[in-house]
Amino acid sequence: MIRIVYLLLALLIISCKAEPKVTVPVDYTTLSLAEKAERVTIIRDDFGVPHIYGKTDADAVFGLLYAQCEDDFNRVEQNYIWATGRLAEVEGEDALYSDLRAKLFMTEDEAKANYEKSPAWLKQLCDAFADGINYYLETHPEVTPKLLTRFEPWMPMYFSEGSIGGDIERIRTSKIKAFYEGNMEIPESELIAIEKEEELAEPQGSNGIAISGDLTQSGNAMLLINPHTSFYFRGEVHVVSEEGLNAYGAVTWGQFFVYQGFNEKTGWMHTSTYTDVMDEFKEIISSLDGNIFYQYGEELRPVAVSEITLKYKSEEGVKEKIFPAYRTHHGPITHIEDGKWTASAMMWEPVKALEQSFVRTKKEGYKGFREMMDIRTNSSNNTVYADAEGNIAYFHGNFVPKRDVSFDYSQPVEGWNPKTDWQGLHTVDENILVLNPENGWIQNCNSTPYTAALEFSPKKEDYPYYMSKDEENFRGVHAIALLKDAKEITLDGLIDLAHDPYLPAFEVLVPDLLEAFDKNVTRNDKLREPIEVLRKWDFRTSKESVAMTLGHYYGSLVYERISRPIGMSSMELLEYWSSTGGDYVGKLQLFLEAVEVLENDFGTWNIPWGEVNRYQRLNGDIRQQFDDSKPSVPVSFASGTWGALAAYGARYTNEGAKKLYGTRGNSFVAAVEFGEKVKAKTILAGGQSGNPNSPHFDDQTQKYLDVDWKEAAYYKEDVLKRAKETYVPGQR
Repeated sequence: MIRIVYLLLALLIISCKAEPKVTVPVDYTTLSLAEKAERVTIIRDDFGVPHIYGKTDADAVFGLLYAQCEDDFNRVEQNYIWATGRLAEVEGEDALYSDLRAKLFMTEDEAKANYEKSPAWLKQLCDAFADGINYYLETHPEVTPKLLTRFEPWMPMYFSEGSIGGDIERIRTSKIKAFYEGNMEIPESELIAIEKEEELAEPQGSNGIAISGDLTQSGNAMLLINPHTSFYFRGEVHVVSEEGLNAYGAVTWGQFFVYQGFNEKTGWMHTSTYTDVMDEFKEIISSLDGNIFYQYGEELRPVAVSEITLKYKSEEGVKEKIFPAYRTHHGPITHIEDGKWTASAMMWEPVKALEQSFVRTKKEGYKGFREMMDIRTNSSNNTVYADAEGNIAYFHGNFVPKRDVSFDYSQPVEGWNPKTDWQGLHTVDENILVLNPENGWIQNCNSTPYTAALEFSPKKEDYPYYMSKDEENFRGVHAIALLKDAKEITLDGLIDLAHDPYLPAFEVLVPDLLEAFDKNVTRNDKLREPIEVLRKWDFRTSKESVAMTLGHYYGSLVYERISRPIGMSSMELLEYWSSTGGDYVGKLQLFLEAVEVLENDFGTWNIPWGEVNRYQRLNGDIRQQFDDSKPSVPVSFASGTWGALAAYGARYTNEGAKKLYGTRGNSFVAAVEFGEKVKAKTILAGGQSGNPNSPHFDDQTQKYLDVDWKEAAYYKEDVLKRAKETYVPGQR
């Protein structure tokens, strides 16, 4: 009895001393922008990476957008000018059809309606997005926006996931222009020219590699996050709140979520998908009593008709152009195919897509991450995954419409036939999924999912044809060769693997060229010396390699000159060219042309790769203008076309410049190890800031080129040790 009395007395004392824990919701509508800023702390580390701390997720988003504007407001604004369909107001009439494309899928009124129907927590984040940018503009009157002087909370509805352009950029503006200017079909010759230009361009995409603890020295799972975007497309950030947000990684300028990155327990990496997520539906159109209808089965349905007014810059000032807009239940009419109006269907669920993009960053462990994937709006990407529980996984696509496999959806289908309609979405379990394969690793380099885990990969015959193309590339071949014998991997070892200099494409191209020289009795003696350089080559890239220079120029001409049969991949084209063993003269002629291009441009073919392949960042322009007469630095990396995992290539050329200047490939890259505590190393092309006057404009350039990655400061004690500046937004 005495013990019970003492126990009750102790509980009474404790209850009297304890203060009640009451959470009072913040009414953000009553706070000024300056008061909202006071709830945020930004710590800049020794590389200028912003570590943003807020009480709530909304506070953290406010600080995240403010910090992004500090680093590169130009790119933040540009992304929303493009996404919201106002590019022509800045760039002129040529951009009208980019704007029209955006407005065909969502008008400003529809964006506002989507914002209003969002759940309260998401609306609060959208409000914080706008507040963070607007407070930056308020406190930086010296900044002059090109167009957007005020940002609105509905704007993220246009830019709801962070891939390069997203699905909408797959719809060609040239087709939209042909239809809306003259109700015409784009000529086949023009389409062929566009496709050829795309084939020759440096490939877009990314590498994702997940490794189980069975193959690592520490016994912890690891993840390589290696997006191949245009340089400076994303900044590096760390964003933390007291509501469980603690995400580190890459953010696409102007978005309020870490797109590719990690938290303490999970990591996620996106690669561009081969899943068919968009379709075109040809419609039979008729007119009756001045109204437009389309056939659907046995009925005529009205075509939804509206008007879109766009502004554009001209020499006479801002002008307007009014376009009609047409829509069926399949989607907006975007072009003509086979003489018929054609609607484009794609995932367009901006509220759910924003929800998935943000919720992803807070998931801890496979169970929660898998549940998040059930939202099914991550449409343009695959996901490579690893976590602290030791799981590794690969999700091929996420938004996959169910279709009748008797139709070929790689081509426009008959919209008038109800059987061609989408039949809902495949579940995540029905999609291609790899979880903890026995080989201990997963790779996806924009290649076929059917080799993602070698013999433990999914089987093509188990899935509908539209789930994925079975198309390999040289990066995938390279990754598999490195991983199949991997063991005792360390974090630095993973970084070394990601920079392996071997280029498997030249193992295909070069031996056949050597054979052509050796067996051709009319061979040109001018080629003897460069051929001998190639003969001694081990197919590895370096700044000093002359063979790399010769191989690149020869291989580029092969892609440029050889017609690709329909359906043939880039990798198959090189194999096809090399298999035509009898065409010795054609091969030698192309190689001679490559040698002569080098001689004309540089005075000699005998030039090391680093003298040709350069890195140059002169200013903060979104599209760099390169100049051979201005400072640049040599680069040993090579194009992803040749199988380089550490891809480095040009997506556009510059008139007057002879050297090759990188514009895309390795941009933000991270290697992450999960365990009791998360560890990571990262690197950015150039640096965190887009301001040439900032010390962080190019402070990572040499580390990037030397493969000397910096450690990511994730835990608060590590952030504080490396802190160079701590401030509240507006008080820097």
